[in-house]
Amino acid sequence: MPALAATSARPPARPPRPRPVPDPGPSSSSHSPSGTARADSAYSDIRAALAYMANIEKGQDVPGMMIESMPTTAEDAEERSPSLAGDPPTYRLYKRRWVGLVAVVLLNIAAGMVLVWFGPIANDMVRDFGFTLNQVNWLGNVVNVTYLPASVIVPYLYTRLGTRGTCYIGAVLFLVSAWIRYAGTATALSVGSSYALIIIGQMLAGVAVPIFQIVVPSYSQKWFDLKGRTTATMIMGVANPVGNALGQLIPPLVPPPRQSLLVLAIIFTVISPVVFLVGNAPPTPPTYAGTQEHLSFASLLHAMAGRTPRDEYTYMTPRERIDFGIIVLVFGVLVGVINAFTIQSAEFFEPYGYSDTVSGLMGAVLLLVGLIAAAITSPLYDRVLTHHLALSCKALCPILIACWVALIWEIKPNNEAVCFVLMGLIGATGLTLLPAVLELAVELTRNAEGSSALLWASTNLFGLIFVLVEGALRAGPDAQPPLNMRRAAIFQGVLVAGIIVFVYLIEGKQTRRTQDEERRAALPGGEPDASPRERRRRSVLGWRKEKKGPRVEVREVGEASETVAAAAEEEEEGEKEGDVRTAANEPPRPPV
Repeated sequence: MPALAATSARPPARPPRPRPVPDPGPSSSSHSPSGTARADSAYSDIRAALAYMANIEKGQDVPGMMIESMPTTAEDAEERSPSLAGDPPTYRLYKRRWVGLVAVVLLNIAAGMVLVWFGPIANDMVRDFGFTLNQVNWLGNVVNVTYLPASVIVPYLYTRLGTRGTCYIGAVLFLVSAWIRYAGTATALSVGSSYALIIIGQMLAGVAVPIFQIVVPSYSQKWFDLKGRTTATMIMGVANPVGNALGQLIPPLVPPPRQSLLVLAIIFTVISPVVFLVGNAPPTPPTYAGTQEHLSFASLLHAMAGRTPRDEYTYMTPRERIDFGIIVLVFGVLVGVINAFTIQSAEFFEPYGYSDTVSGLMGAVLLLVGLIAAAITSPLYDRVLTHHLALSCKALCPILIACWVALIWEIKPNNEAVCFVLMGLIGATGLTLLPAVLELAVELTRNAEGSSALLWASTNLFGLIFVLVEGALRAGPDAQPPLNMRRAAIFQGVLVAGIIVFVYLIEGKQTRRTQDEERRAALPGGEPDASPRERRRRSVLGWRKEKKGPRVEVREVGEASETVAAAAEEEEEGEKEGDVRTAANEPPRPPV
């Protein structure tokens, strides 16, 4: 059959020289059908290969040849390469990764609204529904409570159901929670019944929130390469704080509180269908880390306990375990403080004469300015600070200390400008650190779902604790001003200043990135510093050099010419040595 170049990496070896047979009879093996077939096949292969070479040189296609054609484009080469046995791994980016990213962003924006929706309208909820301030605070706290067990289960769901299947569950919970929550606004219900329905809706939403938060580092790892991974994590990671900001802005703008819950239900209903745009994983991964399967929360706990074998991808050194433990503690406290502050923003500012609208704007400025800062700095993490995530965290942390300590004295009457500036600085610094910390955690653990789950669980645990502690620190009605939160502000400032000291103990070795770069540098044209177009060009021209095994793929005209020419030359040498079959043994050679 005409498949010389597709069946052997070198021309087939010449058959052994037959001994002279004085009188070949009809029983001779050379006259057997199998001997004739072998000769016909050998010469047919040579003729087919020479014809293919000639057509290639003329620029003509040979559809009848059973040789895989050279990719006409770089993307064709990248698409085909992983399917061939023995090929070196090929990495590829897909444009549709941005569609899934937008879907994850929208779902996280909706998730972010749940926690803080009742904070800016806490006093209005007391007047309209008859709840107490502590009951209103628990509408946010219950999200943190349900988040904790859900965050342990979510990595397991991703392992069993994949990204898309797990996100479907989150979207269904969003829809159900939104309309149960709105059902609690019916005026015919008693105070207890209304509160029960609203808090049940919050609990269901609290189960859905970790589904969309935890997927962020995993989605970046599976769909984005080294030069876009941190930016993708930033875009999706800050979506939840953006939802927090919108949750601070929208409720005061759509009074009364019952109407605001209808608006929230409509938002959830409109956003939930975008879950169908979230994909599991690309056909060809963008990096070596992208080839890894979803890992469970239990595997992270095994690695943290030192029970993972050294040769496994998720093995953590003792230093990495210490670093990750510090990150979980510091990240949980800092984000927990911000969550507690945004939940109780009205309680911090209204005793000093600020309206609920201004209180909501304070929390919104914190988050929206942070979004802008994160959008500016995240490309720097991908291009400039690629190997210095821990160093950048150490450089920015003193700004956080200064701002939280200054709030102790700056929350006072007629001081809106300074408060807005401090909120903006806290947001800009905190949200700049957010994607860097999420990425650094995955660098240390090589477990995107498990590390993200533990980080976000710690923030919700500390946020819940801080809301309760700060509520207990609220001044009494006889204080000046009544019900002020000055002692809570002192608690926040001292806590932030004390916990940030541990940041300077982190080494922050980026093991995952090192492994990705080593794997990419080992590929033809896959050096990390090569442009995407250059890497694809080298892949098309140089991938054939790495081909091993029994199959040859023609990638370049010169290579095909050399292969076929070598076959013809070797055959001619065999003829000169006397390896010419006699007419009695084999049929005459067909002309070439």
